[in-house]
Amino acid sequence: MEPTPVSYRSAGITIAGHLYTPASDGSGSLPAAVVGHPGSGVKEQAAGLYARLLAEQGFVTLAYDSAFQGESGGEPRGLEDPAHRIEDMKAGVSFLSTHPLVDPERIGILGICASGGYSLVTAASDHRIRAVATISGVDIARHFRLGPDGTADPAAFDSLLDRAAAARTARAHDEQPEGMRLFPDTIEQARAHAGEYAAEGFEYYCTPRGQHPRSAKTLDWTSIDKLATFDAFSPIPMIGQRPAMIIAGRRAVTSWMSVEAFQRLIGPKSFHWIEGASHNDLYDKLEYVGPAIELLTGFFGKNLAGR
Repeated sequence: MEPTPVSYRSAGITIAGHLYTPASDGSGSLPAAVVGHPGSGVKEQAAGLYARLLAEQGFVTLAYDSAFQGESGGEPRGLEDPAHRIEDMKAGVSFLSTHPLVDPERIGILGICASGGYSLVTAASDHRIRAVATISGVDIARHFRLGPDGTADPAAFDSLLDRAAAARTARAHDEQPEGMRLFPDTIEQARAHAGEYAAEGFEYYCTPRGQHPRSAKTLDWTSIDKLATFDAFSPIPMIGQRPAMIIAGRRAVTSWMSVEAFQRLIGPKSFHWIEGASHNDLYDKLEYVGPAIELLTGFFGKNLAGR
């Protein structure tokens, strides 16, 4: 199934997307879902895979590049701005709600990794979203402050805030600071620095397994102070009685964040472990993605049913 390139605006910035559409009689009655990518990803990677597989199950799906990366607009490049990430998701809902194949009363949202946290905030504040699901979901702010396993020394994040402050001062002097590198030069360096989680991230983003020329390899330093006070999980109770599903790999070091998100949900909810899977395995390894798609198909099929 080949996607259709689309574009739309998100708070003044042009967003590039891929729209996946199943066979339809054109009656405008299909359920749909916005699919958000991991933090440094693009629509051609994990989000596009899930969007395509869900479209094969009968859903109209939209994978997109967040503002400031991929084919989408926005400066500075590589900016991770939580507020704008949420706007991007809401703009995707707006785009789908006006599409002739889509029933605007049957729109859900799926977030992968960082978009998992963003999708929960988006659902909490946008009542057009009827159901929300996450895959390897994290609060990216907690990820930076506390580390992927929640045990990081707070002094490490303080040092990042120092670098972010220095970058702002440099810009005030009309200088252009280098971005914050997300990956070292080799997988061995990644493993030595932060274990298998970092090595798997390097393998996905920096080798033929999953790399894409437009995925972000650096973050703008001002991302750090924008993330410093963000909390993806405090708004979760506002999702209320709309259904939510959390999916995590049993081996994922980040799964404590998925568990915390699940605990904060107050309405109909389900948590599913994918046995044997790590955080990154759920991006593209079909032996793990397949069971996740089966769960998502049942979840969205039930909760985006016609009214």
